[in-house]
Amino acid sequence: MTAVLVILDGASEPLRGGAPTSLELAATPALDALARTGALSRVRTVAPGLPAGSESAIPALLGWTPPAPVDRGLLEAAARGVSLAAGERAWRVDVLDAAGGRAGDEATAGAARALAATAPSHRVTRLAGHRLLVTGPPPLPPLPGALRAWPGGVAPPRVLDADTVVVGAAGAAVGAARLLGATTVVPAGATGDVDTDLGAKARAAIEALARGAVRVVVHVGGPDEAAHRRDRAAKVAAITRADRELVAPLAEAVRAAGGSLRVCSDHGCDPDSGLHDDAPVPCLDWPGRANGGTRLTERAVAELRAVALSEREPVAA
Repeated sequence: MTAVLVILDGASEPLRGGAPTSLELAATPALDALARTGALSRVRTVAPGLPAGSESAIPALLGWTPPAPVDRGLLEAAARGVSLAAGERAWRVDVLDAAGGRAGDEATAGAARALAATAPSHRVTRLAGHRLLVTGPPPLPPLPGALRAWPGGVAPPRVLDADTVVVGAAGAAVGAARLLGATTVVPAGATGDVDTDLGAKARAAIEALARGAVRVVVHVGGPDEAAHRRDRAAKVAAITRADRELVAPLAEAVRAAGGSLRVCSDHGCDPDSGLHDDAPVPCLDWPGRANGGTRLTERAVAELRAVALSEREPVAA
């Protein structure tokens, strides 16, 4: 039986009294239909002691729980096919504005040019948004105050095989999947942001199902990116689009194939603060033992016991 996992990056967020969350505000008829006949749960995707982020949660959702913080630079390099020579390292570097937030495109481009000019022994690559990738021999060249380097960490081991297909933009999910040994597909138009081509991701996933993939994972980064920009309306719109353009056609394909579908956030991201959190997230499994839920939301699972990913049935058959 083929299994499909949809990761709605950063879709979850804290409950604040009766104020609706983005998942509650979004129009999600496809998810609602699945929730009525599937099983809802409350899952702890970030292991204790690890930072709340995709580099911690996505490898765990794929099947490997990191024992320590993961090297984000390695994920970014792997996602873009950047090879490292013996003795070289990769660093993810963020460009910040004066308030400590994410710098805009012009400032990020300028920072990339300046860093490349002052560090000729290193390669500087522009990633999406405010992100840079620096590769070369250690140590990392000195960075001006507007740049923040992510610390190093552990490398994901090869615990997956080509029967697992991960569809997404060139980012943490695809990088982790490649290091873990999975097959990856980066469709044209996959940006990792709210403007990503969700239809292309759906088609790539359905094609993988038709080719006999045992497990298909689709990553959607839009909700997280919108929340980082503190744009709740954009986050709601990204979830609504994902339901219509990705979940609906995937659910139909999974039903036809007699497979299973899991939809889960990797971690929370609060559109009020723009920050990640490591609170347990709502998760939906279809088919499953219906437990009275009607929507995939934080409030619907708030009274359920939080379970670790290790307590769950594998998403693959």
